[in-house]
Amino acid sequence: MSLHELLIAPFADYAFMQRALAGSLLLSLSACPVGVFLMLRRMSLAGDAMAHAILPGAAAGFVLFGLELVPMTLGGLIAGLIVAILAGAVSRLTLQREDASLAAFYLISLALGVLLVSLRGSSVDLMHVLFGTVLALNDQALALIGIITASTLAALLLIWRALVAECLDPLFLRSVSGAGPIVHFIFLILVVLNLVGGFTALGTLLSVGLMILPAASARFWMTRAFPMCVFAVALGAASSIAGLLISYHLGIASGPAIILTAGAFYLASMVGGRRGLIGSSLTRHRHRAA
Repeated sequence: MSLHELLIAPFADYAFMQRALAGSLLLSLSACPVGVFLMLRRMSLAGDAMAHAILPGAAAGFVLFGLELVPMTLGGLIAGLIVAILAGAVSRLTLQREDASLAAFYLISLALGVLLVSLRGSSVDLMHVLFGTVLALNDQALALIGIITASTLAALLLIWRALVAECLDPLFLRSVSGAGPIVHFIFLILVVLNLVGGFTALGTLLSVGLMILPAASARFWMTRAFPMCVFAVALGAASSIAGLLISYHLGIASGPAIILTAGAFYLASMVGGRRGLIGSSLTRHRHRAA
């Protein structure tokens, strides 16, 4: 098999592969920088909880309208925002921390979403909602992902300095500006938006993978926020391309192939990155020698 048949022909010959690639690259460009700030703010598991929180809204859209993109997307967006607002309200009005309330709402949302899908759909429909079908992206789904990507990049540009300041020293940001809660809420909206965009391609259970794994990998190589975001986007794009090619040639599910490829990059970075196992041990050895 030539390099052309191995790497280029799948994307050149099939429109569904082209749409899958375009959607995955757009998601990488949008979700990976959001994942970096989730990680820097120590909210990675909150991102996973939010991914499950969109499920009942998407399931309600499915029950009412079937596998229609717009109702399921709007339902997921509304459900995600409701859970984010409720979790924040509980953490501010009670002694419970936001991560604990998110975990509670995520478990309730996951169970409710699966129940709603099972009331009307088959096991195939449930698998579609939970794991997505990146190879079935249509022009409407691509347009939605494109809007989410453009909105996310524009919002990140507007609140970039405040986000970085909040990651470094949230108390300082609160002391010099009253924008802290607003920035936090905008950031939660961006998280939900990108999870909803990822839901159309990767399902509710895997959408957070493309957001977190490249960001976590980049952390082993970079220390500053902007280079970390750029490197995370590159890793997300590489994971998407490699995962789709692996899926095509081996005949396996595309969504899991993309996320497992991102997981392989994470393991390689954890071992060989500048701040990974090998890099950290070499640094400690130099300090002892000095």
